[in-house]
Amino acid sequence: MTRINVFVSHASQDDSYIDELRDKLRPYNVEMANYSIDSSKPNDASNEEYVKSLLRPRIDQAAVTVVLLSPNTIDRPWVNWEIELAEQYGKRIIGVWLPGEAQEGHEPPVPLQDFAHAVVGWQGERIADAILGNINNHEKSDGSPTATVQIRRHDCS
Repeated sequence: MTRINVFVSHASQDDSYIDELRDKLRPYNVEMANYSIDSSKPNDASNEEYVKSLLRPRIDQAAVTVVLLSPNTIDRPWVNWEIELAEQYGKRIIGVWLPGEAQEGHEPPVPLQDFAHAVVGWQGERIADAILGNINNHEKSDGSPTATVQIRRHDCS
């Protein structure tokens, strides 16, 4: 069994999926240590700097940041901040479409589009492979590949 420290970036409405995620990974020999703040470790603080002081070490100590993708996460500023911090810390960043969340009409948060190593659907094997670094591409919620995005390059000279 491979034990992985995971920070799960999510909207509070999607809290129940964290335990489901842990359960989905077990058959693929991945044991997830949850470094997130969720209903099992609630935090009612409202001071932004204080909340960030709680989140920074959790993201830093996690090997992987998993972003649960639903309509609740699209424009959530905290999710964007957590993704950007994980990128600054050099963490592996994975997006996971929650069950029943079709990608059409719901684009991942912009920082996730920019920094994710992989985006996969709600299939245990795909999630485990993405966390372990065996998948490094972006997929739609059904597992099909996303369209290739052409990145415009600029000459810095």
